[in-house]
Amino acid sequence: MVSGRRTRLIAVATAVLAIGLPSISAGVPDEVRLKHERAWVDPGPLEFGAEPHAAVRAAAADAAAGADCAVDVDTAARLVLAPTWPEVAASGGAPAPMTLSRYDDGTALADPGRSSPGIFFSPGVGAWQLDSAGLGADATAAAAIDTGTAARTVAPHVVRKYCAELGDDSSPAAARAAAWSSWYACDEGACEDVYQRLLAAGVVEDTTVGMHGGAAPRRCRYAGAVHDCAFVDPAAAQGDEAWRVPGYGPAPVPDPFYVFTRGGHEVRYWLAADTGARGDVSASRALGSDARESLRWSAGAGLCDLTASRGAC
Repeated sequence: MVSGRRTRLIAVATAVLAIGLPSISAGVPDEVRLKHERAWVDPGPLEFGAEPHAAVRAAAADAAAGADCAVDVDTAARLVLAPTWPEVAASGGAPAPMTLSRYDDGTALADPGRSSPGIFFSPGVGAWQLDSAGLGADATAAAAIDTGTAARTVAPHVVRKYCAELGDDSSPAAARAAAWSSWYACDEGACEDVYQRLLAAGVVEDTTVGMHGGAAPRRCRYAGAVHDCAFVDPAAAQGDEAWRVPGYGPAPVPDPFYVFTRGGHEVRYWLAADTGARGDVSASRALGSDARESLRWSAGAGLCDLTASRGAC
């Protein structure tokens, strides 16, 4: 997960698994060990959505063209792609653009009325888990899910860090590690492993995973104004499904919600029809702020999905 306040996990590799991947010390808490074990990606082909892959390539080309060092498009694309499988798709299957974080279980992220466990504001979103405390601070959930938008955020970030490290006379491997230093899942070398696999065999494109990964662009009316919005329903997610398994992490699988921007805020809105709660619930944060510290929860003021004629229409 990308976080502006990331605390590096201190763990010592004490053994080598049968597939040659480092294990975590037995003294490390189970939740930390589980995170790291999921960071290692199963051997075999690495799949990525066909449309999302094209978006990554386009973003990588732009980042390479503006780079402060000599970096070709293929290298830039591998730098951008490498964190996605360790972060959200340890099977090697296509990372799901809709992935909603499952390790953030702070009480401030849950509906204070406890009307439904699934009314939960996931701060990390998408194939790169763009987090409201870091690279995702200015992105709504819809923007983090949209692979084109997310890739344009990630590509210049990783290429800039890669070039800066090379400028300090570091090796290419050290420069790659610096490029991925914002992602927890890269801490123990998983992203370098994936990078080398991409270098050797490339990506297998999955045509069933679209740019928005199953999230549906809509038009919504809220508080007397019409907004572009997205309907995010985990049941419709495309790509690797591990994050949708109830026991995957301590946080719940979120109930379906709408997301849009209003007055410089990201708003997520849960209809009672989708949650089973007694009424609608909304949560908002100022763009640029960490959801863990800035959420404002309220009873829903009424939202109409104009596209699907749902809600307060």
